[in-house]
Amino acid sequence: MTERVDPGPDGGDHGVLHDVERAVADAAQRILHGAELAFHIPSPPTSRWHRAGVSSRTERLLDIAGGALLVTFALGWTWSVATADARPGVPGVTRVTASITSGLTSADAPTAAFLTEAALEAFLPLRGESGRLHVQFREPGAPLGADTLPEGTEVHYSSGATADSVVADTSVLAPEAPGIWNVAIKVGAAIRPLSDFNVITLKPFSAKQRGRIGLYYLGSWPNERARGKVRYAPPRGFIEVTQDNRNTYVSDHFRLGDFLTKNQYEVWPKYLVLETRLLDKMELVLAELRAQGIRTSGVKVLSGFRTPQYNRGGGDPRGRAALSRHMYGDAADIYIDNDGNGAMDDLNGDGRVNIRDARVIQDAVERVERAHPQLIGGCGIYPGTGSHGPFAHIDTRGYRARWIGTGDS
Repeated sequence: MTERVDPGPDGGDHGVLHDVERAVADAAQRILHGAELAFHIPSPPTSRWHRAGVSSRTERLLDIAGGALLVTFALGWTWSVATADARPGVPGVTRVTASITSGLTSADAPTAAFLTEAALEAFLPLRGESGRLHVQFREPGAPLGADTLPEGTEVHYSSGATADSVVADTSVLAPEAPGIWNVAIKVGAAIRPLSDFNVITLKPFSAKQRGRIGLYYLGSWPNERARGKVRYAPPRGFIEVTQDNRNTYVSDHFRLGDFLTKNQYEVWPKYLVLETRLLDKMELVLAELRAQGIRTSGVKVLSGFRTPQYNRGGGDPRGRAALSRHMYGDAADIYIDNDGNGAMDDLNGDGRVNIRDARVIQDAVERVERAHPQLIGGCGIYPGTGSHGPFAHIDTRGYRARWIGTGDS
């Protein structure tokens, strides 16, 4: 039996049309919704964590961990400052620094090695104004002059099979025995040698008896038994030079053997007087020459220390002063011989070798003394002779002196 559909008020098939319209509308709505999903553009990330693909939950955990770490650092630093206040102050060092230093100097502290750098820096002034000194000369047991070292620092000396050590407090002392000593710094379990640096302790002046030490003849100094001017006082002691140690570097360009008196060739050991301020000044002069484009690797010492005996009558004594600074270890005659021919090079580039080349060295001395007045002294220039080429005399007598010589200085 077939159901009859009643016509609408207008008598047509209006109900059927209504159903069709509703179906079409539903289909259209589904199509629009699908299009909306297809073309949906996501919202931009709101933080760097979202941009890195981190979920919101993970972001919250990371933020919490970071905050806890910052709080830990803040609490730790605050505790360090608070506890450091209980330590008595050290001159030139804050109480916080002193507290940290105390921890570093512990023998068990793994960071003690870093503190040795601070201890090594305390020895830098011993390298001189030039920074090129390799030695300091001291009487046995005398203060070395290094800055105050960190608490717990030990200075260790060694010389062949002999060893000595000094616990540093307010100053560092030279070894008690005369000799050439290597130096090392020990802080806790860390130890560091001072590279290319030695402490040379002197044989006392009293070791000279009747003008000699052993078989080596020195003679007598003027004013040796009387109180004279300070700059002409007898030396405080002697450096013992052997065939084994004569090549010890005392600065970048000079060795012990360069300054020995040129006589008594077969007698060993020999004895030498030498002042570090002379070495320092000569290294500064060489640096000044290099700044002018002059090579200085061939620098030679024509005459260094002269014993009083040699200064009076050894070699050719003409032109030597009775109170020559050479007898006091703070004077040397030098020339630049890069080509190795045994004479001064053409330093001014005029094609000739003469006293004008020595004047180039004198000009460098002038500039050094203006920059370092504590090293002021004499500088004489000399022409060549039948036995040597031109040269320049340099000393640190304590006042300015300039001259042109005619023979040995």
